[in-house]
Amino acid sequence: MKKWIVLFGFVVSLFGTEKFFIVERENSSLAIIEESKVTERIVNMKDMNHGVVKFHAKDGYAITRDGYVLRFNPQTNKILNEYKTSKSAIGFVVEDDFVAVANYDDKSVDILTKDLKPLQKIVTNSRNVGIKTYKNYLVFAQMDTDKLTILKRDPKRKPFFVPFKEFEDVGIMPFDAMLDNQNYIVGFFKSPYFGVIDLEKMNFSQIKILTQNNQPVLKVPHFGFWSLGGQQVFIPAVGDNKVLVYDNKFNFIKNITTIGLPVFTALSPDKRYLAVTFSGEKFPVIQIIDTKTLEVLKEFNFDGKVLHVRWSEEKPHLYVSVNDTNKIAVINTNDWFVSKEIFGVKKPSGIFIYREKK
Repeated sequence: MKKWIVLFGFVVSLFGTEKFFIVERENSSLAIIEESKVTERIVNMKDMNHGVVKFHAKDGYAITRDGYVLRFNPQTNKILNEYKTSKSAIGFVVEDDFVAVANYDDKSVDILTKDLKPLQKIVTNSRNVGIKTYKNYLVFAQMDTDKLTILKRDPKRKPFFVPFKEFEDVGIMPFDAMLDNQNYIVGFFKSPYFGVIDLEKMNFSQIKILTQNNQPVLKVPHFGFWSLGGQQVFIPAVGDNKVLVYDNKFNFIKNITTIGLPVFTALSPDKRYLAVTFSGEKFPVIQIIDTKTLEVLKEFNFDGKVLHVRWSEEKPHLYVSVNDTNKIAVINTNDWFVSKEIFGVKKPSGIFIYREKK
């Protein structure tokens, strides 16, 4: 037992400890949780409704609803730089030597340095979504022109990008995308399929999603709500009390009946469990699905709307953002009970984890 404790301590010291940054959506701030308590806030973070945080090395980045990108130090909790790319930015990626931002309002893509100095503005005349990087490529979807655009880094002017390839008439109103190995997968608001670019072969294909009796799924939610589990894909149904399960080739496996209309699925680090959140009257509920049996294992009811969940990478914990009662609940995932509640968080939504190396 003592050897196990020593080994555990060594592993934690080697890989770091988790520090939580919680979006306080109505307070223009990030609350910081360490050792199960709120220790500090980063304030003046602009409009944090739907704010998203990403970490790269020792930097933190946030994108805001009103088109700001902010760089902060996740160790000192200080804002370092900010830059406004547009009136509304929808997504971004962070790489070793640049930040790329997809703008919704001024219909462009911005390339910035890591300290948020402008390098390049690419005008598309469309709202842009689903921005991703793969090797030397930058890929995004043009929502208003039904195009998928691939840019390539110019080796003479790094990290500037030049046009490489464009796919037209791919589907009506592309709205979100994800990267699965070399495949850029994009969904559409008004087409009964999704599209895939193989970024090695540089070809495009359309894939229909079918359920029982080969019935098509007419609308799929944002890919940020999907969970890819190796050999399984979990998709919350739109307008139905089900989580749809497919294999990694999108062959139908099963519909899992849920308590309400599922919104978000989050897969545990070991891919053993799936946490599901809901909308409507079941907003305060989380269900846990066993990914081996494909059955609902546990159910938790909270005293307010659940806006986000996040699995710990280091501990057997699932963190739950309970918006109405200003708290983060912690579920023990060994024995499946709420082990603690962290209060003092103002209208929490997104939960983001920074692993601080010692």
